[in-house]
Amino acid sequence: MSLNFTPSSNPILEAWNRTEQDTATQTILPCNGSRAWAIGVVNDYPYDTPEQLFASADKVWWSLDAGAWQEAFDSHPRIGEAKAKAATEKSLSWSEGEQAAANPDDLVKAQLAAANKEYEAKFGRIFIVCATGKSAAEMLAILQKRMSNDAATELREAAEQQRQITQLRLRKWLELPLDYPAAPAIKEAK
Repeated sequence: MSLNFTPSSNPILEAWNRTEQDTATQTILPCNGSRAWAIGVVNDYPYDTPEQLFASADKVWWSLDAGAWQEAFDSHPRIGEAKAKAATEKSLSWSEGEQAAANPDDLVKAQLAAANKEYEAKFGRIFIVCATGKSAAEMLAILQKRMSNDAATELREAAEQQRQITQLRLRKWLELPLDYPAAPAIKEAK
């Protein structure tokens, strides 16, 4: 189903704006995975435009602590896997689609599994990358490069990747093109 949108209106957003807070929180949670993020975004609603929602999503994300970020990270399966530590059905479905282009052969699959284990041993969490449009080999190269980061740098990089994933998922939820223009980027405030 294709809906006709103008920059100032979105029927999904308009309907969501009218839902009560608990329902609105549950509805938007799969876009990020952090309950604190979802509550923060809902605390700022209603939004007149998708761009306002996108900007609020970034503002709320960068205001959260590492524990809330970890909750979002835990909602993702490892690259090349289908299960996550804590995820909604919708979030897992989106993850599957985001990783679909990866299509790793057996060698790359084995290398990713080994690299994921090494990353988790070093950083204490799964590797987070915005996988949309990336091949398995590209993700493996990114993972290997990020292994040289120190813990603080890598946490910020993982948070940035999660922010990008969230922005894509907000567009999917609103049934907008993935390249739908974003609001001006809000950088990390920490």
